[in-house]
Parts: sequence; C-alpha cells; structure tokens
Amino acid sequence: MPLFQLILVAVIQGITEFLPVSSSGHLILFPLLTGLTDQGLAIDVAVHVGTLGAVILYFRSDVSKAVIGLGRLLRGKIDTQGAFLALCLVISTIPVVIAGLIIKVTGLDEAMRSVAVIGWTMLIFGIVLYWADQTGPETRTDAQWTMKHALIMGLWQMLALIPGTSRSGITITGARQLGYDRRSGAKLAMLMSIPTILASGSLLTVDVVAEGDMALLRAGAIAAVFAFAAALAALAVMMRLLRSVSFTPYVVYRCALGVVLLWIAYS
Repeated sequence: MPLFQLILVAVIQGITEFLPVSSSGHLILFPLLTGLTDQGLAIDVAVHVGTLGAVILYFRSDVSKAVIGLGRLLRGKIDTQGAFLALCLVISTIPVVIAGLIIKVTGLDEAMRSVAVIGWTMLIFGIVLYWADQTGPETRTDAQWTMKHALIMGLWQMLALIPGTSRSGITITGARQLGYDRRSGAKLAMLMSIPTILASGSLLTVDVVAEGDMALLRAGAIAAVFAFAAALAALAVMMRLLRSVSFTPYVVYRCALGVVLLWIAYS
C-alpha cells in the first residue's frame, strides 16, 4: 500500500472513531468510492490500536481507576469507585461481544459491507441521534452511571456492528435518551470503547498473526501512529465543543452523506 494511502486511512480512522459519524463506514467506503485497494485486516488492527491509545491517554485518570478497580473486582470486591466503573464497563461490553461473535461466525459482517447499508444507517441513526439529543433531559452525569444503564447502553452499542451506525454515536444516543448530559454521555461512550476496541482488535489479530509479514508490521506501526494523533486531536476538539455545541452538526453531516450514498447505491 502506498504511504499516502496508508496515512489517509489512518487519519480517516482516527478522526471518525470517536466522532458520531462511523469510522467503520468511512473505512469501508474509502476503497469502494475511490477504487483503491482495501487496506486489509492488518491495517484495521493497527489503526484500532492507535485510536485505543488515544482514548486511554485522554481519559487516563478514569482508565487508571478502572484498571485498579478491575483487580478488586476480580477478587470479588466492589468497594471503590474504580471497581464499580470496571464492573459497569464489563456489563456494557458483554452484549456487543456476544453479537459480534454471532455475526462473525455467520458471515453477516461481509454481507453488510455495502454502500446501500451504510447509506441507510448513516441517515436513520443520524435522525435517531438528533431525536435523543433534542428530547433527552440533561439530569445525569457520568458519576451517576448505574449497572442498569450500563446494560442498556451496551444493548444500544450492539447496533454499531452494522456498518455506518457509529459505535460512539449509538452509545451517545443511548446515554442522551437516559438523561445524561452531552459531555457525560460522550465520556461514557468513549470509556465503553476501550474494552470494545480491545475485543474487536483481538478478533482481528487472530486473523492477522498467521501472516507474519514484516512489511505489514512496519506499515501497521506507521498507521497506528497517525491514527493515534488524529484520534487524540478529534477527541479533544469534540469534548471541548460539547460545552457549547449540540450533536446537530454531526447529524447534518450524517444525513447529507447518507442521502448521497443512497443516491449512488440506487442510481
């Protein structure tokens, strides 16, 4: 893969992973619309590692609490804020892991990689995000996260397995519908991405390790670095903007792109 294409793929992944516009949808569309070769599983793993590093760094304080709390949770203790956060993250991840394994085993993941599917999910879930953001009350903060709400948001997150849905977008939708304020909803969605990206990255890694291609490893390292930088910048900008801006700009982008993709798919 040419270096320019590699960097472009990494930047697209980095920018769109945490914005509610669907990174997987954009990565699938990139080769379909440009005619360039698909980046392949190895690069997918690499850019996921890069974005994972970005969210861990940005929310390092919460991540540190959750990691320490996970140790206590494994010993059967839920007596600290970190242990409870770790428990909620585990609960929120279970639905998407189960659904992801079912989709992978049945081969539905390949069947859903089409311009038409991405166009419909961009449009429909963009409208759903707008509805939740405009009608959902802002009466809760991330400090008030509960196990019940973690499960509900985890069920919402399952829908992100459909390309074009957006993992961050659909979990933010669930958070806003439950009454979490915009920044808290986004923060919970980002924290939920950590075990989810780890799970999906592990599945992809199993498929890639057997190849043992050193050139691919070098390309993956480059992609990871650029994805990390782009994701960290996009995450910082979004969290800052949410102090004063709603999710409407992302909704407008999603709906516009969805209409264009549907026109392409059915014309």
